[in-house]
Amino acid sequence: MATTTADQRREQSKMEYDAFLAACPSRDLLNRISGKWVALILSALGSGGPRRPDGECAGEPQAMRYSELSRMLAGVSQKMLTQTLRSLERDGLVGRTVVPTVPVTVTYELTDLGLSLHRMVRALKTWAETHMDDVIANRTAYDTTTD
Repeated sequence: MATTTADQRREQSKMEYDAFLAACPSRDLLNRISGKWVALILSALGSGGPRRPDGECAGEPQAMRYSELSRMLAGVSQKMLTQTLRSLERDGLVGRTVVPTVPVTVTYELTDLGLSLHRMVRALKTWAETHMDDVIANRTAYDTTTD
């Protein structure tokens, strides 16, 4: 029987992930990152500032304070923002930095892993904003024919 190193076992387990299986840990991750607050937080941290006239986000990803995120994400409760940031930090997608000032300054920023996910989430967000008129028209047409 051949022995395997820890790296080989990790590589083997990566090949075995299948989100279609109920017990697969990748399903849990997919469930977590598909939430609206995750998408919006990743988009906010990756935007680097206000939108340009062409609708794209301006600038590079930047660290943001909790209060900045809260203001930017209309409708998010303090509890939900805190829970979502903690889960993103636990998964290694967001880094949290505490600076011992008076009052204490806490900032959040995308990690390299979070940045790789941000790129996909930003594309999805842009798609939703670009095609919203089409979706509204389709919903109206559907609702009219099914009533």
